[in-house]
Amino acid sequence: MCGIVAYIGASTATPLLMEGLKRLEYRGYDSAGAAVLDPSGTLRVIKSAGRVLVLEERIQSEGGLDGVMGIAHTRWATHGEPNDANAHPHTDGKKGGHGIALVHNGIIENHRALKTYLEDRGHAFESDTDTEVLTHLVSELYDGDLEAAVQSALKEVTGAYAIAVICEKEPGVLVASRKGAPLMVGVGRDEYIVASDPSAIVAHTKQAVELDDGTVVRLTADTFRTTTVDNIPVTSKLMELEIDLEQIELGEFDHYMLKEIHEQPQAIRRSFRGRINAPEGRVVLGGVADYAQQLMKARRVVLLGQGTALHSAMVGKYIFEELARIPAEVDYASEFRYRNPIVEDGTVVIAISQSGETLDSLEAMREARQRGALTLGLVNVVGSTIARETDAGVYLRVGPEIGVASTKAFVGQLATITMLAAYVGRQRQLASQTVSELLDQLELLPDHIQGVIDQSEAIRDVTAKYITRENWLFLGRGFNFPVALEGALKLKEISYIHAEGMPAAEIKHGPIALIDDGMPVVFVATRNSQYEKVVSNIEEVRSRGGHVIAVATEGDDEIRNLCEDVFYVPDVPEVLQPMLTVVPLQLLAYHAAVLRGKDVDKPRNLAKSVTVE
Repeated sequence: MCGIVAYIGASTATPLLMEGLKRLEYRGYDSAGAAVLDPSGTLRVIKSAGRVLVLEERIQSEGGLDGVMGIAHTRWATHGEPNDANAHPHTDGKKGGHGIALVHNGIIENHRALKTYLEDRGHAFESDTDTEVLTHLVSELYDGDLEAAVQSALKEVTGAYAIAVICEKEPGVLVASRKGAPLMVGVGRDEYIVASDPSAIVAHTKQAVELDDGTVVRLTADTFRTTTVDNIPVTSKLMELEIDLEQIELGEFDHYMLKEIHEQPQAIRRSFRGRINAPEGRVVLGGVADYAQQLMKARRVVLLGQGTALHSAMVGKYIFEELARIPAEVDYASEFRYRNPIVEDGTVVIAISQSGETLDSLEAMREARQRGALTLGLVNVVGSTIARETDAGVYLRVGPEIGVASTKAFVGQLATITMLAAYVGRQRQLASQTVSELLDQLELLPDHIQGVIDQSEAIRDVTAKYITRENWLFLGRGFNFPVALEGALKLKEISYIHAEGMPAAEIKHGPIALIDDGMPVVFVATRNSQYEKVVSNIEEVRSRGGHVIAVATEGDDEIRNLCEDVFYVPDVPEVLQPMLTVVPLQLLAYHAAVLRGKDVDKPRNLAKSVTVE
């Protein structure tokens, strides 16, 4: 949700800022801007609605931005429509200001009250954003010390933020802070790069500091100081970034989404490495080993997520109850924290998030922990807030995911949930032989997934027949019901086709009224415990003129006679099927978006990481 990059050092700032914005553009692409202190110490700001490329062209047309310190931002709009005025950076005004510029991710919840106060003090505003209010608040409190002004301002705000601030009157100082939104500092040789995530840093340094909530950092070209908003010194830990530059490059692919679909076999091999011992029927998860006894005695598991992570949590409910024999439930993280949830002794709450920064999931986890639950995090980004604040957890290890429409993270979440449930189940009642057989099948999944990916062109040809249809249904049962939800979500978010996912049996309770002649209906209809029921549901759709596209088990010739089109996946145990059945639906959505001429990696109104409510 928005991207920040800032630089202070000896190099020319603008090329680095633009490179960083391009790497962060998946976080927001409504508008972009940059502010640089030029060699004379004058603050220059250039910003525009639209993509980073538009900003680059404007900077060039206006003679460039020279200087060795600057801040930049790519925006996903929350307050105020996407236009030039609302783009970041914001300044404290041309008259009476101190030459302060600020970029901000998050939401200042009390900005209206602060704006009224500041207007009474003579401040004039040029935008509709909460960020401009924060900029003027820093200006109002500025008395020659930018760090102190930022600290004082942040004591007055309510909400979430990651900010970077510069000032004409302190040309060698960059101040940044975070609360509820990610921000890190890359540490180079006599230079620092502040950014929302490692992708904007890794090309320049592998050393970074992940800022904790409530931390303020003051940077010069050769000094680094971290404090609280109360100016109490804090010690920050330097870490080694675990991503490589090539992992965030497109390479031979046209889109990050397609690249990440193709990376899924390699991604889950990496997730399995060192964690599963099939011959001995053992799962090794060092991240939760200290809590093995509590997990074994758990009375209830609650899985939390939003969007794709919620769908993996829904599959996780089935997996935990099947393998660990623990009652499990799923909740929207955004609803959990506001409904006075019941957390009894023996409750384990698992927060699932690719970024580890999803605000709803983070706050729900905090609520559960405060109420006494054992909290686990299943996240992909090392050092993220959920990873740091949960009692324990397991990293997905699927590599960076840049595409806004999550793909390999979903499969990685399912793989990790399966390992965790097998780990707990083995301690409770699962026989070693049963776990061994499951792990044998799990290790075959990367090759199976590759086989499905190899059908991409055939899936494209089928998709091409239906892309003019504006309403689709996705149906499944059991373990594959959440896969139907995920398939519908993927189609909606990148091709803008209206799609609904639901349990196949639910269609008779109202939605069957939607089916008309030629409507595409996608069934996840693999051989499983409810196969015959799904076949009956297919018949019901066909009799009303729907065109059925099925995801079926290899060797199932019967279903080909019932459907217009079939995508086949290998035969695996039911508990593992979602990791296969989702892949053709990912490819279907991808091809639909491309065929309809949509921007796959930058779908409208969406950003990768939702760090605001």
